[in-house]
Amino acid sequence: MHCFPKFESMDIQEISSAQKAFFKTHKTKSIKFRKMYLEKLKEIITQNEELLYKAIEKDFGKSRFDTFTTELSFVLKDIDYYIKNLKTLSKPQKVSTNLANQIGKSLIYPEPLGCILVIGAWNYPYQLSLSPLVAALAAGNCCILKPSEIAENTMEAMAKIINENFPSEYVYVYKGGINETTDLLKLRFDKIFFTGSTKVGKIVYKAAAENLTPVTLELGGKSPAIITKEANLEVSAKRIVWGKFLNAGQTCVAPDYLVVEESVKEQFLEMLRKYIKEFKYEPGSEQYTRIINQRNFQRLIQLIQKDKVYFGGNYSEEKLYIEPTILTDIEWKDPVMEEEIFGPILPVISFTHYNQMINTITELEKPLAAYLFTNNPEEKEIFKQKISFGGGCINDVVMHLSNDHLPFGGVGNSGIGHYHGKYGFETFSHQKSILERVTWGKPNIKYPPYSDKKLKWIKKLL
Repeated sequence: MHCFPKFESMDIQEISSAQKAFFKTHKTKSIKFRKMYLEKLKEIITQNEELLYKAIEKDFGKSRFDTFTTELSFVLKDIDYYIKNLKTLSKPQKVSTNLANQIGKSLIYPEPLGCILVIGAWNYPYQLSLSPLVAALAAGNCCILKPSEIAENTMEAMAKIINENFPSEYVYVYKGGINETTDLLKLRFDKIFFTGSTKVGKIVYKAAAENLTPVTLELGGKSPAIITKEANLEVSAKRIVWGKFLNAGQTCVAPDYLVVEESVKEQFLEMLRKYIKEFKYEPGSEQYTRIINQRNFQRLIQLIQKDKVYFGGNYSEEKLYIEPTILTDIEWKDPVMEEEIFGPILPVISFTHYNQMINTITELEKPLAAYLFTNNPEEKEIFKQKISFGGGCINDVVMHLSNDHLPFGGVGNSGIGHYHGKYGFETFSHQKSILERVTWGKPNIKYPPYSDKKLKWIKKLL
């Protein structure tokens, strides 16, 4: 396998210029070229699996099982999807031609945008960096990837396996922190893809606007999970506990808070307690990670209101461990309800009137995800029609991400644009429209001099 160490000494301006020049050679538009490098990426991920496991374990104690199921499997599945479907996705699409443009044919050509900047996130550092990278390459682009420096070891691992095996004029992993990201945002790209907080998303959006650069922003928000008395409470509790405390709650689509019908609240709380105990979310266990750093740890423990702890509430600063914690008797105005929690703290609010509760949620910022647990068809329909959110589930949580036939992305404050499957390909492509006309025949009605007779015909045609 070839290595490309000479580019390590180049600065980011040189690499950006080299990518622009390489894109202009049109080599990345070749389906054969794209497939070759997608297959190469799959090969180096597989060959370096142990390196990737060790790096993420150092960052925040993520197990091999969780790393594969929630990170690497997503990336490998994306690569397989594009290798299998690239020819179809890249094929010009023939569409109908209106009467005014006869005789002619109309086609839509998907073409790559050019040079892409992908800024990844720390909470799922492989999935949220490499999945958009895969989509960008599948669509025929060059790409600079900036992983999150907060997960430092995974950033180093991705830089090593990609920069040593890919030409930097095609793909390059740029390491560093806020200063390096700021330098990147001063450059002109053809698309910026960012995953992270709404606060930083606004900074990225503002920087992109300077060059009229289109963006995809995958942000977050307070994602509700609604449980009514019509739900299967046992199944609901098990699925919510798994989805909420996966990655110690550091998941953008985790249920941020629960809204439980008052008549089943106590019963449901007890079921949540049961499954938390059963799943054994203990320090150092395979199924539970550390909080990523001291800053996030301190932020989270400030949200634990001791007088409202139903279960949990214990923590270890030394181990960056926070026990799965359920807060009850929570009101909408409480501090824990002000911003996305992004940790293993689960506030529970009760309700008595379903429609009133739905109306309250619709007054809040649009979340990245929303979940409903019920077997009542009317409640399902109200949920689907009235609440605006990026994506979600009925009678489950998080799992909508695993279906690459569904677009993943936010709405409003939770993001702009989407990806996964064909939607990722479209995100990094321009749909170029072309009308091709024949040169024989002489329809003259659109040409001067104008007349009432010509106008009459124009009205019929248009």
